[in-house]
Amino acid sequence: MTSKLFLSIIVLFLLLCLPLIGSVGASSEMWSQTYGGEFIDHATSLVETSDGGYALAGVTSPPVGIGPSNFLLIKTDTYGIMLWNQTYDGEGAYAHELVETSDGGYALAGTLRTAENFDFWLVKTDAYGNIMWSQTYGGPNIDQALAMVQTSDGGYALAGYTESFGSGSYDCWLIKMDADGNMIWNKTYGGEGGEVGSSLVETSDGGYALGGQITSGGEGFDFFLIKTDEFGNMEWNQTYGGTIWDQAYSLVETSDGGYALAGRTNSFGAGSYDCWLVKIDANGNMQWNQTYGGERWDEAYSLVESPDGGFALAGRTNSFGAGNYDFWLVKTDAIGNMVWNQTYGGTENDCAYSLTMTSDGGFALAGKTKSFGAGEYDDILLVKTDEFGIIPEFPSWTPLLVTLVAVVVVAVVYRHKLKKTEVV
Repeated sequence: MTSKLFLSIIVLFLLLCLPLIGSVGASSEMWSQTYGGEFIDHATSLVETSDGGYALAGVTSPPVGIGPSNFLLIKTDTYGIMLWNQTYDGEGAYAHELVETSDGGYALAGTLRTAENFDFWLVKTDAYGNIMWSQTYGGPNIDQALAMVQTSDGGYALAGYTESFGSGSYDCWLIKMDADGNMIWNKTYGGEGGEVGSSLVETSDGGYALGGQITSGGEGFDFFLIKTDEFGNMEWNQTYGGTIWDQAYSLVETSDGGYALAGRTNSFGAGSYDCWLVKIDANGNMQWNQTYGGERWDEAYSLVESPDGGFALAGRTNSFGAGNYDFWLVKTDAIGNMVWNQTYGGTENDCAYSLTMTSDGGFALAGKTKSFGAGEYDDILLVKTDEFGIIPEFPSWTPLLVTLVAVVVVAVVYRHKLKKTEVV
């Protein structure tokens, strides 16, 4: 009787452990890492690299008044362990966008303080982050690059806004460069108000689509979307919004030939600001829109289309989570209905600026954290999740240990009861 009991317990233990053993292997693909030192460090753009690791671009900056900010590039392995990092000096520089280039290097785009004001800055590096060349573009006033793509011809396209050129107080600015960063052409788009290009894609027909925000009668902002041909000539434009503030930060061309824009809205939703996702057809007509959020401030900074035809949005939430602001990841179906959402963060302010869907079907998010890290100021936080946005709460062997202890306790109790029964 006793041997049968222990045999049953062993079988039970093995059955309980099988799924946990599977999770041990999976948990190595889910983790979080922080990077930073004594200065302020933010990651604004993230890519999964061809070797299975990650590259992050952003800014490292001493506290105000101590010194200028610089471009920052970090390369990690598959598990987020830093392999190397590089900074690129300027009299004040902030990187907004990063791409891994076709030659295995990197290109970073952002803003550089110059003697005159601020210019677009494009930095091209080799595979180890060493500068190969850099170029600036701008005029006598403020010009800021917020988005970049490497184009199908091996060159680059940058988008942002300009106060140096155009017809309004500031206009959306699109620049096309060759593979060495030499300007081929540039176009401005705007009217008497203000327009900002926050996101850029090279479209399947060889043209470009720019998403961003446009002033709406002086009362606020609307989402806007501009479609151009391969030379930057406008084919059409559309605005989307309400009566208050609606700002788009991320744009994707969707698998059906249309587009999706994500950002924040003060015109619709449940709270102060909510995440807003707008689905658009190939001609710029809105097909549907959805808001996500609670009573407080929630916004989306990055958007990807998932293989199931749905979307994933990353940003920050003040309505949910553990602290003031937390990383927020929202997964939707093909018509924008929320399937699940996850928060990541602590008791201080944490914000995700960039999201990518990884080759294993999971997600990686990067941004800034005040809750974790090594220094007094913000550090960079990189989060790797599974396909449901989950990161294990415990070390991978902890569940096995807990199960083992539980089974041993049960075995001892049953054996003790069995002995008492035999005595009786």
